[in-house]
Amino acid sequence: TLCLVRLRGFASLAWAATQDLFDQTTAFGRLALVHVIMMAGDTLVTVSLAGSLFFSVTPTEAKTRVLLYLLLTIAPFAAVSPILGPLIDKSANGRRILVAISAGARVLLCWSMSQHLNSLWLFPEAFLVLVCSKLYVVTRGALVPQMARTDQFREHAAEVGRSGWPTQEHEQEKGFAGFNAQLTLLGTLAGLLIGSIGAGILKLLGAPSVLITASIVYAVATVASMRLQRPAQLVREQIGGLTQVERDLNALNPMGDVEVAWGLSASALMRFTVGFATFLLAFGLRREQAGLSWFAAALGISALGSLVGLGIVTRARNAVPESTLLTLALFATGVGAGVAATHPTLIAQVVLAGWLGLNAAIVQPSFDAITQRHVAPGAQGRTFARFAVRQQLLWVLGALIPVAIALRFSVGDGLLAVLMLAGGLVYGVGRRFARR
Repeated sequence: TLCLVRLRGFASLAWAATQDLFDQTTAFGRLALVHVIMMAGDTLVTVSLAGSLFFSVTPTEAKTRVLLYLLLTIAPFAAVSPILGPLIDKSANGRRILVAISAGARVLLCWSMSQHLNSLWLFPEAFLVLVCSKLYVVTRGALVPQMARTDQFREHAAEVGRSGWPTQEHEQEKGFAGFNAQLTLLGTLAGLLIGSIGAGILKLLGAPSVLITASIVYAVATVASMRLQRPAQLVREQIGGLTQVERDLNALNPMGDVEVAWGLSASALMRFTVGFATFLLAFGLRREQAGLSWFAAALGISALGSLVGLGIVTRARNAVPESTLLTLALFATGVGAGVAATHPTLIAQVVLAGWLGLNAAIVQPSFDAITQRHVAPGAQGRTFARFAVRQQLLWVLGALIPVAIALRFSVGDGLLAVLMLAGGLVYGVGRRFARR
C-alpha cells in the first residue's frame, strides 16, 4: 500500500510537471523550461570537472584537487549574499534579467574553461561559473512564488478578486512545496538524461568537448530566460519593496519566522550529510578500487531515490505540515545510516545513497516552501542568498571531513546515524518549544 501511495504521488507530480513544462503560455511553465536547461548545463559542467579533477588522476592528486575545489565552492557566496541578494530584491523585473545574465556569462566561461583544463586558469574560471550558478539558484527561489501566483491567478480568477493575488486560503491549500518539487523533479530528470550524454561525450571526445556542449546549452538557456514573464504592476510593487513593518521585523529578526529559522537548521544539517556521504562514498570506492560501474550505480539509485522523495512531498504536502516532513526525513536518514554502518559493504553504501537522495529530496522543497510562505516577497532574494551561504558552508564542511580523513564506511555511517538521529530529535522538540 505504501509503495502504491508513493507511486501515485510520483505519477501525479510527473504529470503536473510535464504539463507545466510543455505549457509555455504560463509564467511557471516558462520558468520550468529555464530550470531544465540550466540543470542540463550544470550537469555537463559537473561531468567535465569530475573527469578532469577526480577520475583522470591518482587518488592522492584527486584529494588535493578536490580540497581546492571545495574551498572554491564557498567563495561564490561572498558575492551572492551581501551584494547580489539585495539586488534581486530591488526589482521584480530585475530577477528575470539576472537569470539571463547568469546563463549568458556561463556561455563564455565554459568555452574558456575548455581551453584551460590543464592550466591554473581553470580554478578562477570554475569559481566564476559557481558564482553564476548560485546567482541562478537564489533568484529561482525568489521567482517561484511570483510565477506560481501568476498562474494561480489565471486558473482561479473567481477566487482571487480584483487584487491579482490568490486568496490566503487557496495559497495555503496549494502551497509552494508542490511547485518546488516540480522544478526539482524536472531538473533531476534533465540531469539524468544529459548526464548520460555528457558521459558519452567525455569518453569519446574528452572533457573539453563536454564544456563546449555546456556552453551551447547555456546559450539556449539565455534565450529562454528572456522569455520569462514580466510581473504585473501590482506584483512589482509588492516584490520591489518592503513595508515599514516588514523592515522592522527583518531588522529585529533577520532569520525570519521561527518556522524558517528552525527549518534552516534541519535543511543545513541535511546538506552537511549529503556532502559527507557523497565524498565518503567517492573516496571509499576509490580505495576499494571499484570500477566506474559502482559510481554509476550510486548516482543512478540516488537519482531514483530523489524522484521517489519528490513524489512523497507532492502527495503529502496538503496532509502533512512541512515541519513534520523535515522531522521524519532526518530520523529516516539516521536510521538508514545506522543500518548501513552494520553492513559496510559496497552494495549497502549504494543503497544508502538512494535512501539519502530520497530524504534530501523531501527536505529541500519543504524548507523552500516554508521560506516562501513566511518571508515577505521584498526580502526573499536576500533571504535565500543568506540561507544558501549557510547551507553551502555545511555541505563543504561535511565534504571536507572524508576528503581530509580516510574513514571506513562503518565509521562514517555510524557518525551520520548519531548526528541525524540527534538532529531530528533537537529539531522536532526545539521547534515546538520555540513556537510555543
